[in-house]
Amino acid sequence: MPGFGFGSGFTYTGLPARVVFGTGTLASVRAEVERLAISRALVLTTPAQTAHGRLVTDALGDRAAGVFSGAVMHTPVEVTRVALDAARELGADGVVAIGGGSTIGLGKAIAVRTGLPQLAIPTTYAGSEMTPILGETEAGHKTTRSSPDILPETVIYDVELTLGLPAALSGTSGINAIAHAAEALYARDTNPIAQVMAEQAIAALSRALPAIATDPADRDARAGALYGAWLCGMCLGSVGMALHHKLCHVLGGAFQLPHAETHTVVLPHAIAYNAAAAPCAMARIAQALGTAGTSAARGLYDLAGAVGAERSLAALGMPADGLDRAADLAVANPYWNPRPLERAAIRDLLARAFAGAPPA
Repeated sequence: MPGFGFGSGFTYTGLPARVVFGTGTLASVRAEVERLAISRALVLTTPAQTAHGRLVTDALGDRAAGVFSGAVMHTPVEVTRVALDAARELGADGVVAIGGGSTIGLGKAIAVRTGLPQLAIPTTYAGSEMTPILGETEAGHKTTRSSPDILPETVIYDVELTLGLPAALSGTSGINAIAHAAEALYARDTNPIAQVMAEQAIAALSRALPAIATDPADRDARAGALYGAWLCGMCLGSVGMALHHKLCHVLGGAFQLPHAETHTVVLPHAIAYNAAAAPCAMARIAQALGTAGTSAARGLYDLAGAVGAERSLAALGMPADGLDRAADLAVANPYWNPRPLERAAIRDLLARAFAGAPPA
């Protein structure tokens, strides 16, 4: 196919999730649970989102087995064990996870261990619901694995459920999603389909997030952000990730830093690290951000500022004496990356992120 840049060919794997997208779509949860032949659904939430759990159980009626509201950040294995006990005691034959990445991660952890069908209802922009990837922590160490059994069978996106997401968390959750799309553009197994989704996703979120920061009740912006997050999740699920995700897994697992906020701080610096090694990807990111006159890294740093996000690891609770350990962990068992991982350069990257300085 001369002229289109496809001469070397590519491989793309489509993910077989069913998606219900719109406003008020939570009302379809019982029908979707029935479609999966779930008669006793265990509803999962975090402690802070029990009200969302009640909305689901009310909609499910006699198909709700009960609620487990113990989901927490980084999907600790010990919490998963408690949830598995609850699922067995209640005779659950499926799970419905409503919330952000913490809750959806718990649903995945249960499903991959039991084979139970799962339905995800995201209330943030994390994108985890569209991936066959599970990240878990145990003894301060975060690991990831991928399997078709991890992917939720059905995802319900309801714009109404995101209206209550605080503006600050909306911003960091959305930039966390952008990280998936940005790294998809220079992934080792990138392909034209993933690239189209990535550019659309970054463009949608970069327009929507500042609008949400100004008016959290802006339904058009909320719909755009949710659409962008869906596409970002598709990117994360279809190609591999690189340095940025490795750094965030290290920082989250070893130092218990908040997930979305850590992604927001680290992303501009990881993009700057890879800029010279992936110039075409950088041009696409800048174009999608609407900042073609500046670098992709600076555009992402400025976007974080526009949504009022913290831009330093220190503000998130990272200890200064942890930077050397983080650098060591980052180069141990490294992800593939377009630029080789150099311990000294990564230590410098982390120092800039710690201080909140603009990306180098």
